[in-house]
Amino acid sequence: MSEFSTRDAAGVEVDPDGTLAPTLRATSPLGDAIGEYEEQMVRKGFSENTIKAFANDLKILRTFMDSSAVLREIQTRHLEDFLEWMQSERGRPCSAKTLSRRITTLKVFFSWLHSVGAIGTDPAEPIIQQSVRTPLPVILNSNEAGKLMRACQDWLWDRNKADARPYVLVSLLLQTGIKKSEAVKILLDDIERREAQEPSVDIRYEEERYAHKNRRISLNTYFLGPLDQYLEQYRPENFLFECTPRNLEYVLEEAGTRAGIRRVQVGFETLRWTSAVRDFRQGMKDESLRLKMGLSKVSWRETSFKIQRLAGQQ
Repeated sequence: MSEFSTRDAAGVEVDPDGTLAPTLRATSPLGDAIGEYEEQMVRKGFSENTIKAFANDLKILRTFMDSSAVLREIQTRHLEDFLEWMQSERGRPCSAKTLSRRITTLKVFFSWLHSVGAIGTDPAEPIIQQSVRTPLPVILNSNEAGKLMRACQDWLWDRNKADARPYVLVSLLLQTGIKKSEAVKILLDDIERREAQEPSVDIRYEEERYAHKNRRISLNTYFLGPLDQYLEQYRPENFLFECTPRNLEYVLEEAGTRAGIRRVQVGFETLRWTSAVRDFRQGMKDESLRLKMGLSKVSWRETSFKIQRLAGQQ
């Protein structure tokens, strides 16, 4: 199975390569191999969600097979029986998307065992993947994005009740394409103002495994005026946005309502994808866009495919 089809089916980051633990052999119990692979996922920097999902899938496999089952005795028919059991006999729902991910888990796990020499033949290789592609996200078109910014600008200049936060938030998201979890963690010190250069914002992650997500994104100079107005109005002490994430979601929803956008609900994900598609259409190179979005090379494959399709629709 190709790396693309593995990624495509699961929608998660996978990396079957790794280093064989000295104690892991063809005669090793399945339970030991699963334990080694869970440690391998941590070493390779898999995302927390990926580790949890794969670990849960392998836990179910261990329950079905018995953790004492020897690696070299596990055959394709055993894995096919496992998949059939999950779909019709386990007594719990197993959606097409979940089934697809669990097939991917089997393929990645046994491919890793084979690649490090623990088993001579990969029993999961013949299993047919049931690809489930998630639908394309909905984004704002150019007209809607313009209306949204104008609505926020009117809010900024409102003589009766001016509010700079909607403009700062929407402008920041459309310029940077950052995620909600990243926006709420921006510190005041993360915004750089340098003479004769564009301002920028630093997106920081503390954990080393997320080092590829650390990045500096340029901002337009026109952003600084509204930003200063916002800082004067709200006087944050530490974080740029010292309110709950849900509160920021309300701000985006209200901005979309004021702009008369009814086709799609304006939110963090909508603006992230809108920003990415706009950058792509303006000629930003793939690698630059990947780094700007803070994505690994594996995650980028499906994301870039979606961006290209979305760009072609407009």
